[in-house]
Amino acid sequence: MSTACALAIAIQAGVPILTWGPPGVGKTATITMLADVLALPLEVVLASIREPSDFSGLPVIREEGVRMVPPAWAHRLAQAGKGLLFLDEISTAPPAVQSALLRVVLERVVGDLALPANVSVVASANPPEQAVGGWDLSAPLANRFCHLFWSMDTQGWIDGMIGGWSIADLPHLPSSWKNSISEKEALVAAFIRYRPNLLLQVPKDEGQAGKAWPSPRSWSTTARLLAAAETVRAEEDVIASLIAGCIGEGACLEFLAWRRDLDLPDPEEVLANPTYLRLPDRGDQAFAILTAVISAAVGRLTEERWFAAWCVLALASEHGMKDIAAVAAKKLAAARKPGFPIPLKELQEFAPLLQKGGLM
Repeated sequence: MSTACALAIAIQAGVPILTWGPPGVGKTATITMLADVLALPLEVVLASIREPSDFSGLPVIREEGVRMVPPAWAHRLAQAGKGLLFLDEISTAPPAVQSALLRVVLERVVGDLALPANVSVVASANPPEQAVGGWDLSAPLANRFCHLFWSMDTQGWIDGMIGGWSIADLPHLPSSWKNSISEKEALVAAFIRYRPNLLLQVPKDEGQAGKAWPSPRSWSTTARLLAAAETVRAEEDVIASLIAGCIGEGACLEFLAWRRDLDLPDPEEVLANPTYLRLPDRGDQAFAILTAVISAAVGRLTEERWFAAWCVLALASEHGMKDIAAVAAKKLAAARKPGFPIPLKELQEFAPLLQKGGLM
């Protein structure tokens, strides 16, 4: 059930997912049921028997020039306005097909056709040693996915055989879930400031490069999935599987341990009473608090929240954390709305920096 929950969250968040598992464990059946529960038209494309032109488009000469015409399944998804593209057996797709899939997976572009934003991509793969004629995924393609590993639930299989197969109680993301993305991006940025070497770690081993590993792109995906998962109050094991699926288990364990130790205050409570904030001595904690508060303020900026956010930054400067607060100050200044007065007292410590950046 945790894998199905993670899949449902990622699909609704628009994050490409690659499910790994041995043949016959129910990957395809589960994804088919998920599409039905989420009311998404499903297009199944067997990647192993396709040509590169099935994804990059077939060149056709027209009066206006050569057009890359997409296949029928892409037209059906475009006409539906939403849907689920299921790329089955992707680990048996030859390298040329994998290259053609790069834009499809990340940008949802097939030939000259851009698929609607509400079309999600899910792929399925057997480990290369268990796939007939299998290849390791190329690093560029692998890094576009969140990798989920299928666990065999014996009791769940027994229950399904006796009582029938179904997926119930799946999380449904509210329309407001994207409001917390900037806050999670600030959290991820605070962690990378603390552990900069984890921003990019391309594995040297080809097998590992075909799985999850840290990159600027996968950290951005991590923030998006964390926002989606926390909005629906997902269990910790679901959150961990989603994050590990983006950046790998090692980086995931470090990030989650660091996140648990932060003990961050609620940004909304800080904005409501900025003078009550007590910043910790730890630089990474202070940076995480400041970026989270400013992200929350910018996400729903009013004149009152604008002044409260500058009070928080002024407090940081008074405690000798001007350098830490500088990044947040630039973001806040750039978000100023017309007519908002400049809080001269709170902003004076950052004035030279903002003037240099053309923000004042």
